[in-house]
Amino acid sequence: MSATDAALGVDPTEDTLRRLREAFAAGRTRPVEFRTAQLQGLSRFFQDNKQRLQDALAKDVGKSAFESDTSEIILCQNEVDLALKSLQTWMKDESVSTNLLTKLSSAFIRKEPFGVVLIIAPWNYPLNLLIMPLVGAIAAGNCVVMKPSEISKNTEKVLAELLPQYLDQSCFAVVLGGPEETGQLLKHKFDYIFFTGSPRVGKIVMTAAAKHLTPITLELGGKNPCYVDDDCDPQTVANRVAWFRYFNAGQTCVAPDYILCSQEMQERLVPALQNAITRFYGDDPQTSPSLGRIINQKHFKRLQGLLGCGRVVIGGQSDEGARYIAPTVLADVQDSEPVMQEEIFGPILPLVTVKSLDEAINFINQREKPLALYAFSNNSQVVNQMLERTSSGGFGGNDGFLYLTLPSMPLGGVGNSGMGRYHGKFSFDTFSHQRACLLRSPGMEKLNDLRYPPHGPWNQQFISWVMGSQSCTLL
Repeated sequence: MSATDAALGVDPTEDTLRRLREAFAAGRTRPVEFRTAQLQGLSRFFQDNKQRLQDALAKDVGKSAFESDTSEIILCQNEVDLALKSLQTWMKDESVSTNLLTKLSSAFIRKEPFGVVLIIAPWNYPLNLLIMPLVGAIAAGNCVVMKPSEISKNTEKVLAELLPQYLDQSCFAVVLGGPEETGQLLKHKFDYIFFTGSPRVGKIVMTAAAKHLTPITLELGGKNPCYVDDDCDPQTVANRVAWFRYFNAGQTCVAPDYILCSQEMQERLVPALQNAITRFYGDDPQTSPSLGRIINQKHFKRLQGLLGCGRVVIGGQSDEGARYIAPTVLADVQDSEPVMQEEIFGPILPLVTVKSLDEAINFINQREKPLALYAFSNNSQVVNQMLERTSSGGFGGNDGFLYLTLPSMPLGGVGNSGMGRYHGKFSFDTFSHQRACLLRSPGMEKLNDLRYPPHGPWNQQFISWVMGSQSCTLL
């Protein structure tokens, strides 16, 4: 909203929302042909603008072409392809079982769109975390307002300028702005809100949604634990942990936020991590084209302040002008230190020592439920213990976040790390209202006499019986 609009009390979003509401009310988004056409347009958007998207992501967070392709562009294209392939199946009415009272009726669940939905995306994966939910919203037949992050300004610019050219602008809109504009946007009534970001902002979004009783999905973050058992090959663990900790310069909501291990494993793990970091990024990681940069000066300063925690055993270098933080490992970190009080969201990996698996599990369970949890051990019973005795949005045994490449698996948090889930059909279901439907013949009224008053003992006994006869085939 411009200063002039604000001074005049004009809200330009109102016209946008009115246009989308009219389009939805007219039923424009409901036909499968329309949904298919919009998804095909989204596919062309990626095909036509791959280089521009890669360039924008490189400018925003220093993503290499490999990281941009594997974590943003390819995943989004795969999501579109799956939706196009599966759309008609997803949209079909789902038949359900009946009892004797409804045996002659048609009972089914219809998947219908909510209406006008709002998707608010963050800056760390500015393409992925906007487009992935958008695919589900389109497939489900909704009109959509998209709010990309203003922090990843180069990607925001590409999305604002190009994406509307590939979608029906009477049904889809990109809205720009910072926190103030987002706050104004949230004052409007939407039929569904999908937000990805921090728990702090998630509470603000949820409060705004509650004023209109708007259903909501919150994809949040938190401190994701990574337990490393003594029965491990340190180099294998180091390779896998270093890769997904420093991917996107650590600015990943499902990255491991800290390692829990014994003092003995810490001593074995540190040189293995150093070896992995050197192999991945060279002797001077600042010159590596594979290592990203911190998004802005604010986050750089925050991360720089965390380097004083524990004992720096790897990395620790920084360059404010280049927004560079070296891949860093902190040993002997105490739970009371600042690096353990907030989600790090950067290339810093604290090592916290514990004496046993039980102590590690207790450490995890005393804190908010994380978005992801990882466990490494050659002993499958140790991994299973960690899985069975903890709770998290996702879980990885002896590997990192590769489960995010599977559209058959949902992404979503639990408790403080979020609510709701998406990816693949889970996205379609998230943006669809599951409508319970029963269609009965207007005739054969005599069959209904048993349910009408007055009710004698026999009527009551018989009705109770037929209502419990879910699989009876007498009729």
